[in-house]
Amino acid sequence: MPPRADEPPRRGPQPRRGASREQPAGGHETDPGFTGIGDARAYTPRGRTVRESDQRTRSPRSGRTTDPFRPALQVLDDGQPAPRRRGDDGAARRQPRDRGDDGAAGRERDRDDGGAARRQREGGRQRGGDDGGAARRQRDRGDERPVRRQPRDRAAEPAEPAPRSTNGRAAKTRSTAGGERQRATARRTGGNDRERAVAPAPRRTARGRPANAARYAPKRPVALAPPAPPKLANSTRRLRLGTVLALALFVTIGVRLVTMQVMESPADARKLLEQRNNRLAEVVLPAPRGSILDRSGAVLAHSVEARYIYADPMLVKNPADAAARLSPLLGIAPSKLMQLMARKKSPFGGQSRFQYLARGVDIAVADRIDAMKLPGINSDRDERRDLPGADLAANLIGFTGEDHTGLEGLEARYDELLRGTDGERVFERGNPRVDAGQLAKEIPGGYHRETAAQPGTSLQLTIDRDLQFEVQRFLSDDMRRVNATIGAAVVLDVRTGEVLAQASYPSYNAAKPFDAKPADRDDVASSVVADPGSTHKVFTLGAALQEGAITPDSAITVGPALMRGGARFPDTHPQARGTKLTVPGVLAYSSNVGTILIADRIGKQKLYEYQQKFGLGQATGEGTPGEATGRLLAPDQWSGSASGSVPIGMSVDATLVQMVAGYAAIANDGLYVQPHLIKDTISGTTGAVTPAAAPQTRRVLSPENARALRTMMEAVVDVKGATGTRAAVDGYRVAGKTGTGKMLVDGRYTSHNAGSFIGMAPADKPRFVIGVFADVPNGTGGEVAAPAFQKMMSFALAHYRVPPSGSKAPKFKIYP
Repeated sequence: MPPRADEPPRRGPQPRRGASREQPAGGHETDPGFTGIGDARAYTPRGRTVRESDQRTRSPRSGRTTDPFRPALQVLDDGQPAPRRRGDDGAARRQPRDRGDDGAAGRERDRDDGGAARRQREGGRQRGGDDGGAARRQRDRGDERPVRRQPRDRAAEPAEPAPRSTNGRAAKTRSTAGGERQRATARRTGGNDRERAVAPAPRRTARGRPANAARYAPKRPVALAPPAPPKLANSTRRLRLGTVLALALFVTIGVRLVTMQVMESPADARKLLEQRNNRLAEVVLPAPRGSILDRSGAVLAHSVEARYIYADPMLVKNPADAAARLSPLLGIAPSKLMQLMARKKSPFGGQSRFQYLARGVDIAVADRIDAMKLPGINSDRDERRDLPGADLAANLIGFTGEDHTGLEGLEARYDELLRGTDGERVFERGNPRVDAGQLAKEIPGGYHRETAAQPGTSLQLTIDRDLQFEVQRFLSDDMRRVNATIGAAVVLDVRTGEVLAQASYPSYNAAKPFDAKPADRDDVASSVVADPGSTHKVFTLGAALQEGAITPDSAITVGPALMRGGARFPDTHPQARGTKLTVPGVLAYSSNVGTILIADRIGKQKLYEYQQKFGLGQATGEGTPGEATGRLLAPDQWSGSASGSVPIGMSVDATLVQMVAGYAAIANDGLYVQPHLIKDTISGTTGAVTPAAAPQTRRVLSPENARALRTMMEAVVDVKGATGTRAAVDGYRVAGKTGTGKMLVDGRYTSHNAGSFIGMAPADKPRFVIGVFADVPNGTGGEVAAPAFQKMMSFALAHYRVPPSGSKAPKFKIYP
């Protein structure tokens, strides 16, 4: 009997993939009546088969519940795939599966599927009444011919329930979660347990299949589409808008800058600059100037705290009255003060707002000026150069100006080291009309820039302050005694070349340098050149000894005088013609004739070379500014009389420092050591001590010849009637030589005599070399210079505790 037209197709439950047909799948009952030909015909595909779901529309969850190796087939009606509806796969996956084979349990589960699945099946039955019903009736009759479906509006149809997943393993692991989702879906779609409990039991067919199964089948829940996420702002649009705004801002700024730089008039630019300068005050922060110390660290010159008085011309109300009140305190004429307080243009544009009136003012005087409260007149911290010894080594040290710049002496020579680097404070000030009289009134929080001052480097000299004081005192006393116009003295350490004392006459107070004449501020020892006279004869005899032209036992035939180039060269101690003198006798009596004859034995070229070796014709480089180089006659410049004048120290220009350095080479066993004044430099910031560069040295004589020459030079002091007997020092052997020449002034010789004495002691092992020079109307070196030498050498030996000579001077033969 054919099945009823309204009955669903007689299709048994689909077996689970991977399970046998005897094993029921998905918890559905195995219908024993579905084993006939009709069941087989019902499951025979009547058209093309395709995959159960389209790969393009497969959901991620469906991929996990199907077998990738056995794709499910679906029967197509009329060669067209059944329409897929939104939520089919999700609803099928959410159905829990029970693998039990109890039919009652299956039916109970069907009743719990919820109203959503039942309504879906009812919707399918209704569609079956149209075109689906015809196909179903035809299949029930066993008709193999396909029935053409009528076109329908798929958009208006309810969504078909998706086939349940046959993947038992996946259903087993998700049964609990799937049940929860089904119940939640049922509650959303309006189904509840009470309605399912009162639903009428479906009528069953003869084969045990419920009649109208599709009608009573629980409808599967329809998955609701998730709510659309909130629409986010377009970040690209915001970025483009921000870029456009930033570019517009930069373009505006650039155009404005170009306009200000190019298009505005110079007058506007000057006006802006002037307004800026009028509101900024600049104050110089003086850098502490380095000190000048003696060899023991005692201060010879340093800077002390003082005050400077300054004016703001824009704030001075009555310049005449202010100048009249300041003049007695500052010692400056009122007319000069008025000029300083006059308004003037600043080199940087605008009106000048700062002008020094006086520097180095005592603190007490500055306090009195501040108490006057003069508009535009103020004081600030300054320093003043102070020399504790007043005139002590003043000609050597020099002085500074009001701006603390070295003007003369060592202050000028080493100014860059001593002065350091000034600092600066620039700040914004208030309105001058409001803050009258307060130039330094700074606006709190306004513009402020301050550069700290860098202290200068200090100099430590080789000078011994105590020895310098005594040498300077002895020199001044003797120069006044002999009515000298100028004089000088130098004390040199033989072994190191250090200048222990260097004095000049006259001296001056370096604290008030402009009270002295410019000529009185000169360092005579290094700047005044003169004929060395007979002191040069030692160099001539030393060259002859070194060249082997003479020996200490040589005898020289002398006479009353010699003629050279039409010039007569007599002796101050005339000797009869044919008289023979020993070399010590030539030195003791300062024989011009004997010296000229010895020079003839070595020639002018050798004599010129030894003059240079002894340091003549070039500055010593001891460290004083403006040191004179002296002058030597080259051999090709000699005239007919030069062979007579040069060996005895005429036609030669030299300073006292040069001559003393040459004598020190003889005292140092023939080794020349460059004289120098600078011992160390001391950093003003770190206090690090840096020794001065090592002095230059060179060999002039052999030690044997130097000792022989020293011994012969003792005859000048020891031999009765010799020229230097007044230079003898008790207890010490003294070697030296007197000299009398002429001083050069503007390239011409003066009528005065340039007397000098240079000696060393102890002669057997010299420690000091001292030279004394004096320009006197009359007198010789032995008369005007030897007495001062004797005092200076005695003090130096005692001051440094040099032991007396251990032996007496030898007995010299003047005549062989």
